[in-house]
Amino acid sequence: MVWNAIIIGPADTPFEDGTYRLLINFDEQYPNKPPSVKFISEIFHPNVYASGDLCLDILQNRWSPTFDVSSILTSIQSLLNDPNISSPANVEAANLYKDHTAQYVKRVRETVEKSWNDEMDDDDDDDDDDDDE
Repeated sequence: MVWNAIIIGPADTPFEDGTYRLLINFDEQYPNKPPSVKFISEIFHPNVYASGDLCLDILQNRWSPTFDVSSILTSIQSLLNDPNISSPANVEAANLYKDHTAQYVKRVRETVEKSWNDEMDDDDDDDDDDDDE
């Protein structure tokens, strides 16, 4: 089962006002095994691979069947503002975050603006889907 999700960038962070789309893929072993989560929207973050795959401990070695989708999304939103740079998926983002904050913020803000366009493009594509709700 695959779910679509949207995370809004947290206020007072470089990600503020961003609307980031994700896919959450649950296999037959869920909830005993975590779902896979992937950003569909472009995002520049130390813990997100170029493919959109996410490096987050609760989706790997710290998974618990008590975690629900809400707690997963909340953890991802929290990670946006508080990346784990000791284990980066995107080394360039981690280095900029650590050593060149202004450049990091600039790159993040570029993806925030792109996320708005992604959302508008998606709205155009999904006009027929609204009838299904």
